[in-house]
Amino acid sequence: MRIFIDMDEVIADTYQQHINVHNQKYGTNFTKADCYGKEFWMCVAEKHQQEVRDHAYQKGFFKDIPVIGNAVEVIKELEAKHEVFIASAAMQFPNSLQEKSEWLDQHLPFITWKNRILCGHKHILKGDVLIDDRSYNLQHFEGRGIQFTSPHNVHTTDFERADDWNTIASLLL
Repeated sequence: MRIFIDMDEVIADTYQQHINVHNQKYGTNFTKADCYGKEFWMCVAEKHQQEVRDHAYQKGFFKDIPVIGNAVEVIKELEAKHEVFIASAAMQFPNSLQEKSEWLDQHLPFITWKNRILCGHKHILKGDVLIDDRSYNLQHFEGRGIQFTSPHNVHTTDFERADDWNTIASLLL
C-alpha cells in the first residue's frame, strides 16, 4: 500500500504546542480537554486569538513539538511493510519548512527526504491511504481516508477514525 501520513496533529502534537506556548506566556492552564470541538485560538481571550493563530508563522514554533504517542514505532512498522510518505501542507507556513525537515530527521530518520512531501493542497496525493486530522484534506482524497483525532475534530463523523497510533496499527498492520 501507498500510505500518506500528515504531520501536524497526527505525528507532531501541534495542538499541544499551541497550548504550551500560550500557557507559558500568559500563565494559563489550558488543556486539550478544555478545547474539544474547537481550534485552540477559539478557546483563548479574544485579545489573544490572533496571536495564537500567528504561532505557526513564527520561527522556532515547529522545532520542539512533542511526538504523539507511539507514532514513531508504528510508522517504523508501517514503513517496513508499505510505501510510506509524510505529507504536510507546510507551504502554508514558510518558516516551517526547515523546522519540519529537521524535526523529521530527529524523530523519523528512517523516512528519508525522498518520502517527505511538503506541499500546499493535498488533493494532489494519489495512493491507498491518507491519515490526516483535517476533513478538508480527506474529502478530496480518492483512497481510504482515516481521520486522526484531534481536539478540533472530535465532533466530525464523516470519516473512519483513529484516536491513537495503536488504532492505526490495528487498521493497517
